[in-house]
Amino acid sequence: MNDIIVAISTALGKGAISIVRLSGKGCIELVNSCFKGKDLTKVLSHTINYGHIVYENNVIDEVLVSVMRAPKTYTTEDIVEINCHGGIAPTNKILEVMVLLGARLALAGEFTKRAYLNGRIDLIKAEAVMDIINSKTEKAREVSVNQLEGRLSSIIRKFRQELLELLANIEVNIDYPEYEDAVDVTISTIHDRVASMKKSLELIVQESLSRQIIKDGISIAIVGKPNVGKSSILNKLLGEDKAIVTDIAGTTRDIVEGSITLNGVALNFIDTAGIRDTSDVVEKVGVEKSIQQLDKADLVLLVLNYNERLTSEEKSLMDMIKNKKYITVINKCDLEKKIDVDLSSLKNVIYTDTVSVDGIESLKNKIIELFHLEELENNNYDIFTNTRQITLAKESLAILEEVKRGIDLNVPVDMIAIDINRMWTKLGEILGENYSDELIDQLFSQFCLGK
Repeated sequence: MNDIIVAISTALGKGAISIVRLSGKGCIELVNSCFKGKDLTKVLSHTINYGHIVYENNVIDEVLVSVMRAPKTYTTEDIVEINCHGGIAPTNKILEVMVLLGARLALAGEFTKRAYLNGRIDLIKAEAVMDIINSKTEKAREVSVNQLEGRLSSIIRKFRQELLELLANIEVNIDYPEYEDAVDVTISTIHDRVASMKKSLELIVQESLSRQIIKDGISIAIVGKPNVGKSSILNKLLGEDKAIVTDIAGTTRDIVEGSITLNGVALNFIDTAGIRDTSDVVEKVGVEKSIQQLDKADLVLLVLNYNERLTSEEKSLMDMIKNKKYITVINKCDLEKKIDVDLSSLKNVIYTDTVSVDGIESLKNKIIELFHLEELENNNYDIFTNTRQITLAKESLAILEEVKRGIDLNVPVDMIAIDINRMWTKLGEILGENYSDELIDQLFSQFCLGK
């Protein structure tokens, strides 16, 4: 934490500008040593200064240098951002110069890690930064911004404060029973507060689980036998010719992917190889991959041919997906009916044809219905957004349940206080008030280098 870190904060490649960012005590002096322009050690904080980066009498690039002094910065340390011309060569050269002058290449996420360790943001907000960077839809961005603004953090801090006040009153009642001004904490008082908190936390967890698709999207596998029209359906859904379409069975031999946004949620479609017995080695590998996708998918689109009888492979597929969420797509409905199954007995049936986009809107509407996407129009985004947060919240609920059980069994108040203290600590883990170095290193290693 005492050294100067440096990284490229913009995507490396051709562009109008690139930004090389430094943070740490002494970074202003370091950049000033190779900057030809104003004396950066004397300029006002949060100013942009024109000049050149010069090293060993060679002009590296014409730049604008932003100087931001601690503590009002992203990391709460001194920060310098060098805005240079976009391009791999000038950006890398300036980075190289900074390292030669004494800066250290930042680790992934180290700028945000310093912001967290220096107390500017909690762990929920730090994770929100990463979520904003990775957000692929407008709703995912809205959820992440909500987290970054601290609304969920405020709710968790309020829970912790209530628990802390309860613990303090219990301690006073036990240690100073003669103190008349102390709030008398009874089993009934504890029960009411715990019940209220449990109800609120359960609601947040339920909302979080139902809205997890905002962040992760929905993985949809399109499966069926060869030449049934899977690739055509994918192309119609995407509105582009993503997959090759021919009359030759087995054209799709590998996974073909594409995404669209529906009601603010990313739908990640996977067009799989046609499932059938085959002696072709390459096609066989594709079929194996298709079967693997069934386990990973949140939703399966089983495509059947209206113009052909069911094969044994299709019957096996229907059996494989019977316990999964799926939609049965009856394709080629503009042809003569030959399918030998009672269509009314199938679940979530959608009809499409070989040439038009008829049925595609019905298919999208069925997805909206199955995943309750219309409910996402409610902009309540006070939710947990990742497995770490949800797991800790569930563990907190389990502790609250132990408190409730202790109350029902007339366990002494001082024993119940132990579980309340555990609950307070567990909620602190969500915020990052209590943490292990291994956890923090793992979390921030998922960030990009310049953040």
